[in-house]
Parts: sequence; structure tokens; C-alpha cells
Amino acid sequence: MDENADQKIKSFLHYIEELGLGPYYIARARSSVPSYDQLTARARDACALARPEPSARLAGVSGLQPSPSLSKQPRAPTIPIPSGPSLFDEHIENDSLERIREDIGDCTRCKLHKARTNIVFGVGNQKAELVFVGEGPGHDEDAQGEPFVGRAGRLLTQMIEAMGLRREDVYICNVVKCRPPENRLPERDEISTCSPFLVRQLAVIQPKVICCLGACAAQTLLETNQGISRFRGEWFDYRGAKLLATYHPAYLLRNPNAKGEVWKDLQKIMSVLGLKARKK
Repeated sequence: MDENADQKIKSFLHYIEELGLGPYYIARARSSVPSYDQLTARARDACALARPEPSARLAGVSGLQPSPSLSKQPRAPTIPIPSGPSLFDEHIENDSLERIREDIGDCTRCKLHKARTNIVFGVGNQKAELVFVGEGPGHDEDAQGEPFVGRAGRLLTQMIEAMGLRREDVYICNVVKCRPPENRLPERDEISTCSPFLVRQLAVIQPKVICCLGACAAQTLLETNQGISRFRGEWFDYRGAKLLATYHPAYLLRNPNAKGEVWKDLQKIMSVLGLKARKK
């Protein structure tokens, strides 16, 4: 076989294999090698056999059915999709805080469970107009199973009371439900694992205002990496609620000079909710 014919055959066989009609092999026991014309003829026959009949090509058009030969072709197996809602579905029908807590269970979804004492779910009025969201439990919260009960929590209670509310009038929760070791910030994988429960909590409560305490909570709900100083005190829409971020009470314990800025933020919330400051 000359070099030109050999190259033509190789190119044609490569083309046929790309169409899914190959590969072709030459039987070594044969005394003669098929010619280029013979291989071309065989390939045409293979294409004709693989080409669906007109009725098969028009399957799906009203009144037309695929050919019997096509209907006998085996179908790839399918993976059944569960009909029930996902644990992280934000619009679960008849969802409730009790159901969310049940779905969390004795959670081991991320590494934070290894050192926790208690899951800190949330506390307060389940129909609150105002929800405070922090980043995660600290030592005291982990021990008691309730958010914001340590020094920062006592300061938050004072802030709530200064707004003319009681702690039981609002709802308080965190982005993550288990204490990060040494009170470090929650890591990205921990936030992505736990924050869907927070989203469901907010969807059930449907508050008028969400106050994010610190950068972690605000960045999680607003899906941003910007520092809190870039948007603190500004109003944002969060799925029908008004969202405002301010400094975390723990930050105020370290930087008491920032309390004035936080009070301005709280006054904005009070204006939206029609609240009057508590008289001293």
C-alpha cells in the first residue's frame, strides 16, 4: 500500500471513530488488506445502520412515534430524586423554628461539633419584628446553650432595653450554632454548613428589621467580603426585611468610644419600628 493511501485510510478511520462508529480492526489472519474504497463502503454501511429512521428523528412531535427498533434500545439508568424538601430549603412549607431545631439534631456536619458543649440555636420572640444576628457562641453561651449571655450579651441586653424593648421582645441567634475554639471567627466551611439554618430561621420569623452584630453576620447575609466599616449603619434589603449592620457588643467592650456610633445605628432601627428610647 502506498503512503498516500495509508494516510487516507488513517484519516478516514479517525473520522469514523469520532462519530462513534469505530474502532475498526484488521484481522491479521487475512491474506489481503482492504482497499481504501472497501473501507469507505463499509463505513457508509455502518453510518446507514446507525442513522435513525425518519420516525425516530421526529420522536416527540405530536402524533409521531419512534420506530420499534429505537424503542427497544436500552436506556441509561436514572437516579431517583427525593420528593421531600431539603434540610436547607429556604421555603419549606409549614416550616417552624421547632422543625429547624429538629433538623439540626445532634449536629456533626462540621468540625465545630468536636469541642462544643451545647448547640446554641436561638432565643426570643418567634414573631419578633427585630432579630439580632451574631457570629457564633462564646464560652458562656456554649455552657448555657443560649446566645449572648456573657459580658457581650449583657451589653446587648442593655442596648435592647435602651431602645425601649425587652430581651424577650426580640429574637437573638448566630450564624453558627457551635462555639469556635478559642472564640475565633467561624471559618468559611463552617459558615457555609451552618448558615442555611439561619436563613430558615429568618424565613420563619419574617422580621421587619435584621440587625447584624459584627462583620461575620453581615458578610454572611449580604454575601460580601467588604469590611463592616464600608457599610455599617447603611440600610440593605434582605428578602423583604430591612437589614442594618453595626459593631458587635464584644467590639464595644474593647472599644467603648464606638458606643456612640452604635447608638446612632440603633436609633435608625427605632425609627423604622416606631420605637422610643427608654426614659432613664
